[in-house]
Amino acid sequence: MLSLFDTALGYVTELEPSRPGKFSIYVCGPTVSGDPHLGHGRFTVVWDVLRRYLTWRGLDVRFVSNVTDIEDKIIVRAQAEGLPPEEVASRYEGVWWQTMSRLGVIRPDETPHATGWVPEMVDLIGRLVDSGHAYLAGDGVYFAAETVDDYGLLARQPLDTLRAGARLEASEAASKRSPVDFVLWKLAKPGEPSWPSPWGPGRPGWHTECVVMSLGLLGEDFDLHTGGLDLSFPHHENERAQAKADGKRFTRHWAHNGMIVDEGGEKMSKSVGNTLSLLDLLDAYDPRAFRLQVLQAHYRSPMAVGAGTLESTAGALERLDVFAREYAYAYTARPDQDALAKFRGFMDDDLDTPKAVALGFDLVKRARSARADEASALASAVFDIFERALGLVLNREARAVPDAVLRRAAERDEARARRDWGAADAIRDELKAQGWTVEDGPSGTTVR
Repeated sequence: MLSLFDTALGYVTELEPSRPGKFSIYVCGPTVSGDPHLGHGRFTVVWDVLRRYLTWRGLDVRFVSNVTDIEDKIIVRAQAEGLPPEEVASRYEGVWWQTMSRLGVIRPDETPHATGWVPEMVDLIGRLVDSGHAYLAGDGVYFAAETVDDYGLLARQPLDTLRAGARLEASEAASKRSPVDFVLWKLAKPGEPSWPSPWGPGRPGWHTECVVMSLGLLGEDFDLHTGGLDLSFPHHENERAQAKADGKRFTRHWAHNGMIVDEGGEKMSKSVGNTLSLLDLLDAYDPRAFRLQVLQAHYRSPMAVGAGTLESTAGALERLDVFAREYAYAYTARPDQDALAKFRGFMDDDLDTPKAVALGFDLVKRARSARADEASALASAVFDIFERALGLVLNREARAVPDAVLRRAAERDEARARRDWGAADAIRDELKAQGWTVEDGPSGTTVR
């Protein structure tokens, strides 16, 4: 069975499903207040790969990911644009699903929207108030984090350290009893959307949304809760604390993917000015190149993204496409079982997609030099791994040769005509590195 690094435990552990043959996953989804960014692109691909792999292994996977359609950022953008918050949320949710489709991400089985679960959130907050885990303050209802004995588990830090490092918003400073307390219910200001509650009209706090929706749809003791590393604390810790305070057994395991960095290794942030637009990159490169790059980085490690990395990945993708066209006959063949067993070993060991991808490329090389029957089984394993298990669909349609490539082929013919074999070989190697097959014939160099 698959093993992953469990953030709560602090080590890699086997994920034994709560129900044989089934696996339940909750992924914290988007706050639809703007265009998806690179971090969104990475976490959706990472957990889509996990979902696909478990399904490929034969498990019945139930995959839930929410949409936060009411939140401060949505309200701020709506006020700036003079639009209703629900119109802003609807617009950016549309952009989100379009982008996920381009990345090859399968839609979740269910996509609960925060606005559809407000009554259940009010019920939870009421129980927390009644049990002494929450309190009414001047601007809303707050959770008393220190009433949970192991608060800070996912942060891997003691409470004293968290308390000392907490940052207080000016609006909360006079309301909180402790710096680590967090809001469950925000009392509405004039002109803001609101729902009724025993404490006055308002809206739920972000940390309350996912705990209610995940338990409501997957039930107690579901198998895995995931998201980006930046969500482990405070968001996921605050979810966990509410569930525990309410007497619920929450998720069995927690897993988090690493962050996006620039090509120099620095974390991307608006303040540094090194951010890149996910939508711009998907317009400039084949979106499958981004997916392949995510696969080539271990899910827990930082992942560098930039023009250089995507150029390299796009070249590797083209080589896979060429292979798929040459060995298309093998799509219906029986895959090499030893190769698939080795692939499962890599994936089951903390979702080691870099080794799994390297295995796939090694199988490509082996297939090219193998006898016909062996080549067919190896090629079939390549397609099974990349397409069925990892979701990287290869292009079996021959593409038109760009003018720039045709010019280089002509330059190679000129080099051969003047017997400049070094230059001719260099151009051939350059084109092959870009994924083109280079052949010599009576009419000169042919590329495909």
